[in-house]
Amino acid sequence: MTTHLTRRQSPRSRRRGTVQTAVGVLLTAIMLFPVYWMINESFTPGQDMLKSPPGLLPIDGTLDGYRQVIDQQLPYLGTSLLVSLGAVALTLAFSAPAGYALAKLRPRGGAIITFALLIAQMIPGIIMAMGFYAIYLSLGMLNTVWGLILADSTLAVPFGVLVFTAFMSGIPDEVLQAARVDGAAQWRIFRSIVIPLSRNAVVTVGLFTFLWAWSDFVFASTVDIGGGLQPITLGIYHYIGNNDQQWNAIMATAVVASVPAAVLLVIAQKYVSAGVTAGAVKD
Repeated sequence: MTTHLTRRQSPRSRRRGTVQTAVGVLLTAIMLFPVYWMINESFTPGQDMLKSPPGLLPIDGTLDGYRQVIDQQLPYLGTSLLVSLGAVALTLAFSAPAGYALAKLRPRGGAIITFALLIAQMIPGIIMAMGFYAIYLSLGMLNTVWGLILADSTLAVPFGVLVFTAFMSGIPDEVLQAARVDGAAQWRIFRSIVIPLSRNAVVTVGLFTFLWAWSDFVFASTVDIGGGLQPITLGIYHYIGNNDQQWNAIMATAVVASVPAAVLLVIAQKYVSAGVTAGAVKD
């Protein structure tokens, strides 16, 4: 009887699965269409930009846009890479020890600190940017790469501390206690045991920090106004302002700027999935 019912329901289940798959593919195609169109336009010759109807494929494609990116945008890309990697290093250096302290050392007032970190994430970036501008103006740090690295890190450190705290809370205390019995100091335990076990959290925090710093425009346009080293977001902004006809070059710049983030997301996907769900389920 059970087998008969299962067989009778099987076609309906297959149809439901087919419909869900079709809907998922359709929604994905709609969401990714702007990305496809950006890539398509980056290869389209300038004289074909205003064709009606527009071409869905760059039949007579050109690499002129990408040549202009190499000639004009490489310094901006280099600055963004330097700022993003610097922000990742600074964020991990602060957030990992802080997360370990909150998760395992349990300092007095830890709950208040956690609440303060949550509040810090709610502060609009433009307000923080104005504060950084006033501070950097008095310290002479405007238009500097290090100032931009520090500003971008302030967005990621609270998030990093919360992720590390959640992840490190799941590390068994018995493992750390065994290391203490063997004579390991707190720094040795943190460096040799906790950090290797927290690989997923490290990748998650590092990836999100890189993406935030790479795509930052508010801090860059506030604390780096006219400096010699500007990130790619300002490069694209100035490029659009100076060029209202060379849309293939503008789209090519956007494609090149999107590649590092896309590659990192694909590579680190499984680590991020494990890192962001850490602490959600307790044994």
